[in-house]
Amino acid sequence: MQFSKSTILCAFFALCSVVTWAQKNPEDKIGWKLGAQSYTFRLFTFDEALRKIDSCGLKYVEAFPGQKLGGGLGGSMDFKMDAAKRQEVKALLKKHGITMTAFGVVNAKDEAEWKTLFEFAKDMGIANINSEPKPEQFAYIAPLADKYKINVALHNHPKPSHYWHPDSVLKYAAKSKFIGSCSDIGHWVRSGLDPVECLKKLNGHVLGSHFKDVVKDTPDGKYHDVVWGKGNSKVDDVIVELKRQKFKGPISAEYEYHWENSSGEVAESVKYFRSSFAKSK
Repeated sequence: MQFSKSTILCAFFALCSVVTWAQKNPEDKIGWKLGAQSYTFRLFTFDEALRKIDSCGLKYVEAFPGQKLGGGLGGSMDFKMDAAKRQEVKALLKKHGITMTAFGVVNAKDEAEWKTLFEFAKDMGIANINSEPKPEQFAYIAPLADKYKINVALHNHPKPSHYWHPDSVLKYAAKSKFIGSCSDIGHWVRSGLDPVECLKKLNGHVLGSHFKDVVKDTPDGKYHDVVWGKGNSKVDDVIVELKRQKFKGPISAEYEYHWENSSGEVAESVKYFRSSFAKSK
């Protein structure tokens, strides 16, 4: 079989592109899908959020329910959208070269809605449904997770939310290998917990993360986001611990500060993450 010179050159440049991308994103080599929660850009449409995510050097997104789609598309992000609308969203993602890895934080009211949610995740190629279900819902959520082989990652909003402590997550993680933690390291800090110790307690059950660094320096004593490495979330140690656990999955940058113009801080955080990742063992 013979190939033309142009075909060989195209293949060569395609390979170079893949190699360059891998070099820029070393965390991807070990299965870490570093992206952004589109809630970071909640003041904008999903289309605009994708543009901002791309500008931060990221190629993965966790979508959240309710965000207006934009980009010439009507409606909002919703797991109940019909097949035609899902195709439009897929085209929008492809246009920006971004992959949707997770969806949340989302809840469904009953078994029928959870089936719809799993079908949506399957069709969109989503690995993690990030949620805070009612305890009684696990009777059907666990079998559905096993059937679809899609993760239900339990998100920890700050205390006193139901899953604020790792112990509550572990209780339900025993029901299926597809149930575990969406580890929000900043919210653990807000709850007075050590994020590294929380990760150690969840060893083997960390399915994804909402990644943020926070500091308490507001007049009312509340925490707010800062560029990663400048707060109390022990970012460097968290990266080391995730490596030790051989974690694989989505890591969503969720920056909940300077909402109108946070892209620069997110980009700086991504650079810090990759520098810390390269230095860690």
